[in-house]
Parts: sequence; C-alpha cells; structure tokens
Amino acid sequence: PPPPPPPPPPPAIKVYEAREFIVYFEFDQSTLTTDAQAIVQQAADYAKEGNATRVVVVGHADTSGSAAYNIRLSERRAKTVADALAGLGVSGSILAVDWKGESAPAVATGDGVKEPLNRRSTIDIAF
Repeated sequence: PPPPPPPPPPPAIKVYEAREFIVYFEFDQSTLTTDAQAIVQQAADYAKEGNATRVVVVGHADTSGSAAYNIRLSERRAKTVADALAGLGVSGSILAVDWKGESAPAVATGDGVKEPLNRRSTIDIAF
C-alpha cells in the first residue's frame, strides 16, 4: 500500500508585535463613531490575544479652539477610548492614559484649522 500522507504542518504561531491603532473623532466630539468603535474593538482583541503588557492611549485635538479647551477635549477623547478598551476586557493594570491637546498634531497646521487627522486618540500596544 502507498505510504500514509504526511501529517499536516503545525499551525503558524501568530507573532504579536508592538502596534498602534488610531481612533478618529468628529469635530468637537469625544464620543466614538461606529467606525471608531470598530477600531477600539480591533485594538482590544489584539491586546488580549497577544497578552499585551502595556496599552497607552493618548488623546489629541486639532488647532480649532483655544489650547486650554483642546487639552480638555483631548483628555475626554483619551478617557473615552480607555474606558471602551476596559469595557472590552483590556486589564486596567496595563492601561495608561495621556493627552496632548493640540501640541502633537498628526498634520502640522496653523492655529484655528479644523484638521480631521488631528482629531484622534492613538492606542499603542506593547508586548
């Protein structure tokens, strides 16, 4: 009789590497859109599946509005994302939250510019 077929190869081991997810917000908002919720879900799943050791959420704002207002807005954005991650099972012991206001834009603009790419929270996941 012919020899038996070779055994199937072992499943590939998924390697988890440090990764950043970006959650965008509507103008002057800190609530999660449907798209933003999907990104937060992906980040939470990635962090949990890979047993992340640290998840850092940083909130940002565009330059529209005062610097003081934007600090508070970016804080709300960061906390909204962190709360959502925690609600999806990411351990609070590995979650850190920070906010930058308008001081660290993704796209450099002048003052008073409504730049959608600057209205964000980043989720940095480390292993």
